[in-house]
This record gives sequence, structure tokens and C-alpha cells, in this order.
Amino acid sequence: MTGIAAPRVRGAFPATHHATDNLVRVELTWVEKRIENWIRFGTHAHEQIVDRHRRILSYRPGTVFAFVRWAANDFGTIISRIDIVRAVARGDAYQTLPFVRPGGDILLRVESWPKVERVLQAIDAIQRLDIEPELVSPDHWRHIHNRITAGHAPRSYTLDQHRAFLLRKRTEP
Repeated sequence: MTGIAAPRVRGAFPATHHATDNLVRVELTWVEKRIENWIRFGTHAHEQIVDRHRRILSYRPGTVFAFVRWAANDFGTIISRIDIVRAVARGDAYQTLPFVRPGGDILLRVESWPKVERVLQAIDAIQRLDIEPELVSPDHWRHIHNRITAGHAPRSYTLDQHRAFLLRKRTEP
């Protein structure tokens, strides 16, 4: 092929989406027992249904969400992964992540089902404290990431930690 022509990649994300707003979009795919991408927590601003297997959720800057990806083939699981991401504003630095456009601030990234399960258990423990996981201190998600990566058990999130985080956040400009 010559010239500047390049083959087009067909996807659910039209190129004009990011030029008009400040939202981060996550493409979710659900093909039973093959590809199962879902959001574990996080409040989306908008939902677009693409077809019966795909939808796109949009998040405002600063929103924290957990994105779980699982895929399998005829021989078993190919990937199990969870990412806890903070949506970024246009112009802010970000990290790229598959199915997340343009990307986000990745607070936690874990692969393999045993590790993903430990993160899901930590999320459940936070919810048992009547705390929304998206309101948890970003430092706690980084702590969980680092401890699981090192093969250690992460510390539990406490109500005192949460209160201190909220007070600290209130004093920020």
C-alpha cells in the first residue's frame, strides 16, 4: 500500500467522541462463556447500547471504577484481570488500557484469577463497611496492588482511614 492511506479499524468508538466532551468511555463485551467484560463498581454518566453483546459506559473525570475482563477459549481461561481506574480529564496525563478510551489513571492492575478474587474480596469487605468503593482513597487501591503483586495480604480499609481521607480531600483546593 502506498501513500498515506491506512486500513480502517472498525470499533465501537467513533473518532468524534473525544472531540466533543470530557468523558472516558469503556467498551463492555459480553459473549457468554467466551468474553465477559464488566464494571464491578463505579457510577457511569452515560450508557450507549451498541448491540446485544456490546455497550459503552461513559465516566466523568475523577470517577473511579473497577473494570473486570475475563476471556476463555475451548481449553479454558485465557485472561482474568481487574483494573481500578480513575477517569481523567481531557489534557491530563493518562495510561492506556484496552477498551478504555482515551485511558485513565490506573490505581490497581491485577492478573490471574486467584489475585483477581483477592481484589474482589477486598471490594466486598469495603462494601460491608457501607462505603462505596469508588469513594475509597486512591492510595488504598495502590496499597492493595502493591501487596498482592509482592505476594502479601493487603491491610483492610477502615472507617477511620476513610474519614481521614474525606477530611484530607475536603481541604484540597
